[in-house]
Amino acid sequence: MTGSKASALARSACFAMACLVAAPFCAASIATARPLIPAEKRYDSYAGVLPSCADPGVFDRIRSLFHDRETEFWKSGLEIVNLGDIREIGFRTEGLDYIPRRYCSAQVYLNNQAVRPVSYSIVEDAGFIGFNYDVEWCVAGLDRNHSYGGYCRDARP
Repeated sequence: MTGSKASALARSACFAMACLVAAPFCAASIATARPLIPAEKRYDSYAGVLPSCADPGVFDRIRSLFHDRETEFWKSGLEIVNLGDIREIGFRTEGLDYIPRRYCSAQVYLNNQAVRPVSYSIVEDAGFIGFNYDVEWCVAGLDRNHSYGGYCRDARP
């Protein structure tokens, strides 16, 4: 047997051995993969019904939470005056088997005449007592402790 044929045969044997060794691990990972069950069909199910990005209740919640944070923690005196250029940028983007979320972006108009982008998500059944949804939000440039990463990137899908 020539050298090239022997090395080709050795490579084939190594490949076959690697396949035999790896096969049980591949089969085990496929067998243990969880089934994708839509959130609406679970025992503790979700309805998948969320308010729109422009819902006045959502805006009031953002404005109230912003007021609390800026007044009590940062003592900046900043207030959200209005919300504009509201757009939905995603709905259930993680998949049907996760908690339903609606992702939105808008512009906030502040009492110091500044206009800043805001990213927010409306999350089903994540609210405090009395709320059937909650709002997670981030105003770009005012996330002083970088909870949502640079320029609020983790508040978007």
